[in-house]
Amino acid sequence: MLWTLLKIFLFVAAVAGLTMGAEQLMDTQEGILVAVAGMEFSLGPLQAVVAALLLLGALWLLLKAAGLVVATLKVLNGDDTALTRYFTRNREQRGLQALVEAMTALGAGEPRLAMSRAQRAEKLLAKPELTNLLSAQAAELQGDTARAAEYYKRMLGDRRTKFAGVRGLLRQRLAQGDRDTALKLAQKAFDLRPDHAETQTALLQLQAGTRDWSGARKTLLARQRAGGMPRDLYQRRSAVLALQQSADFAEKGEADRARDAALEANELSPTLVPAAAAAARAYAAQGKPKYAVKLLKKAWSANPSPELAAAFADIVPDESAQARLDRFQPLLALSPDHPETRMLKAELLISAEDFPAARRAIAPLLDDAPTARVLTIMAAVERGEGSDDAVVRGWLTKALSASRGPQWVCDSCQTVHPHWVAVCDGCGAFDSLSWRAPAGGAGPSPTQTEMLPLIVGRPSTSHADTHDPEEAAAAAAKPAN
Repeated sequence: MLWTLLKIFLFVAAVAGLTMGAEQLMDTQEGILVAVAGMEFSLGPLQAVVAALLLLGALWLLLKAAGLVVATLKVLNGDDTALTRYFTRNREQRGLQALVEAMTALGAGEPRLAMSRAQRAEKLLAKPELTNLLSAQAAELQGDTARAAEYYKRMLGDRRTKFAGVRGLLRQRLAQGDRDTALKLAQKAFDLRPDHAETQTALLQLQAGTRDWSGARKTLLARQRAGGMPRDLYQRRSAVLALQQSADFAEKGEADRARDAALEANELSPTLVPAAAAAARAYAAQGKPKYAVKLLKKAWSANPSPELAAAFADIVPDESAQARLDRFQPLLALSPDHPETRMLKAELLISAEDFPAARRAIAPLLDDAPTARVLTIMAAVERGEGSDDAVVRGWLTKALSASRGPQWVCDSCQTVHPHWVAVCDGCGAFDSLSWRAPAGGAGPSPTQTEMLPLIVGRPSTSHADTHDPEEAAAAAAKPAN
């Protein structure tokens, strides 16, 4: 409001001033004498003012004409001008609009429209660092992997887009199953961005798939240092890799290095079942059974498992059935109500021919969806107590259709494995196996005949695929030596 009043006041003052000035000029009798080329011109006051204004206008036109000449020379010389800047801005605006339309089409799942708009944006903007990735993704969405690869390769020439180009090529190679080339690309991407979690995971998976355990451990360490992995997960996966190194050393006959790697694996992750079993066998081979028992008890407290029981039995492999039952008592006292503990106890009692005690141990597991192993143990108990064959066969018939219980199952693809492995045989995922019941209860038994190897003996190679519950029951009912 005040500013409006001030402007009105200034306008009125200006008009009044001009009016007063004009009156003064009209009242002045003196003029201006101008001599040009021997001619004299006498101008009155008002005429002098008009002449001055005309002179200023002519001077302004002269300057503009000179500017036009200079601008024309710049255009001819190729220099930037207001006109070229206008056309450039217009071109950029249209290019950015095409880029936005391409991104929108890509998000909407319209690859053809996305590709056409991306090409238009590339033509208008002339900035491949903005359009190459978009064009590559549109080509992939169309299924044109060759064209997408060309765009990804173009991105390698610009340091700003090189990493994205390498990742794009890496994904393509993984999809094609070319793991050798994918490994090289993953290593290159890791060198460019060692802190990128997805690249670290891909490189780790590929290194594990090629049994490059040492390289995988370096990658894992880099990921942990970058803050991309919790410490407990880092220790577990380091233990998995150390365990695989131990297996490789054992295959090469390097017993000392194999033992050290197994002990390192158990130290990193004391509750990892395969690591605990391997470390226990390493201690037993060194003549240190107390250390083996200690770590097996710790692992059993966390995860009771047939593999731990087998390792516990291997500490003293040639003992009698009763001596084995007595030696297992401290282990059985840990998690006594766990299904694995009850099954182990029943199997040991069967070997010791204490069938009534075996029945009491296994009975609580018969009430709620018993597994094939539980039913097979019951068949062995019935056979040991002298029951009719019809009774034994009744239990075995139930075992044939029952769930096999917990097994090593891949969390990624649900493939069931007879033994623990670091890399899934089905999908190649690293450290993806967990001890649980698979969907449907199908798959190979981890103990082949549903009975622990320490009870019925380890199956021979020629009978590795035997799954006859009746044979298992008969074997279990026989007295152990």
